[in-house]
Amino acid sequence: MNPDWKFDTLAVQAGYEPKNGAPRIAPIVQSTTYKYDDVQSVADLFDLKTPGFFYTRLANPTVDVFEKKIAALEGGVAAVAMASGQAANAFAILNIARTGDHVVSGSALYGGTVSLFTNTLKKAGIDFTFVPSSATEEEIRAAIRPETKALFVEVLANPALCVADLEMYARAAHSAGLPLIVDNTFPTPALCRPFDFGADIVTHSSSKYLDGHATSVGGVVVEKGGFDWTCGKFPEFTEPDESYHGLVYSRDFAASPYSTKLRVQLVRDYGVPMMPFNAFLTNLGTETLSLRMRKHSENALALARFLRNHPKIAWVKYPGLEGDEDHERAQKYLRGGASGVLTFGPKGGFKSSEKLMNSLKLAAIVVHVADARTGVLHPASMTHRQLSESELIAAGVLPELVRLSAGLEDAGDLIADFDQALAQC
Repeated sequence: MNPDWKFDTLAVQAGYEPKNGAPRIAPIVQSTTYKYDDVQSVADLFDLKTPGFFYTRLANPTVDVFEKKIAALEGGVAAVAMASGQAANAFAILNIARTGDHVVSGSALYGGTVSLFTNTLKKAGIDFTFVPSSATEEEIRAAIRPETKALFVEVLANPALCVADLEMYARAAHSAGLPLIVDNTFPTPALCRPFDFGADIVTHSSSKYLDGHATSVGGVVVEKGGFDWTCGKFPEFTEPDESYHGLVYSRDFAASPYSTKLRVQLVRDYGVPMMPFNAFLTNLGTETLSLRMRKHSENALALARFLRNHPKIAWVKYPGLEGDEDHERAQKYLRGGASGVLTFGPKGGFKSSEKLMNSLKLAAIVVHVADARTGVLHPASMTHRQLSESELIAAGVLPELVRLSAGLEDAGDLIADFDQALAQC
């Protein structure tokens, strides 16, 4: 791979270099296992002495292509693909935190992530403190404890759509010797590369824009490289791993200790790999990522402008809109567009939202976001319905809020669809 290649070239070419006479497109290696001619070759693979493939639960050639592609697009040293975005966020935390540890997180999060942090990981003994999107650097630092292991934030919160001040979070994290973990699902690296602003780990639900066509559930964790895991706060990286005969990750895999440990410990033991066919489809999706993100952003902005000026709409939230409270921050962190998701509230509350959604003909009601087809969803009664009233408020989810994911259709057709639906409200 040429180190001087630009983003669009990497999106098409990175991760796979076919040899003479090999398939031009990275093939689907739909196999759980791999043949070797001698015992020592397999023993060396199990001891992590040599790279390669011996069981798809740990690594697979098709998945490997996708991982290398995403690492290149994000500007990281390595990536680990998993079965879902939920798995990616869960194991990004579990890779460095255990019972008794603590994480500081932004409160504006996807509902599934809130549930993961406040229920499942809490039951595992990991405590979370949530800071509001309006928090200052001093307030974030004040939330850090001696047992804190990381800071976590979404670049573009789902569905609050506030834009995180990544540089501020990075300063707060690094001042305490902690990594910053950033969920980059909505912007994708086509619009934002969090490593450029100080992040150390990036996560994605690849089911969304990376796939782009609503075909494949998956997630991925990317390591920037260069974080000091030997600072005394992360003994798992500096003490011998007896399951690998005393291997020390910070010593034996100095270039990518975080992703190596993530793969050979957690993905191995919990069994959450991405399947080869899903990796194949998602890798195809990434080839058009830059083109799609520009179109998604253009359509979302056109819809946001239309809705903001409609007499039956109370409010619109889209960072790409001039005058939006996050517009200036979006200009700093999001290049080439503010992604394809916006939220709005019709006048009349939830009943009006329900009537509007039921009246749409082109846009569909779907429990999904960020693919080629325009969809709408009511978070308070759907994706975030397990949250308490206070958690909904903290996540920025109002009762009337409609989440709109602008697809790749003609913008005029989309506006006409919402216009006719609003006429019936």
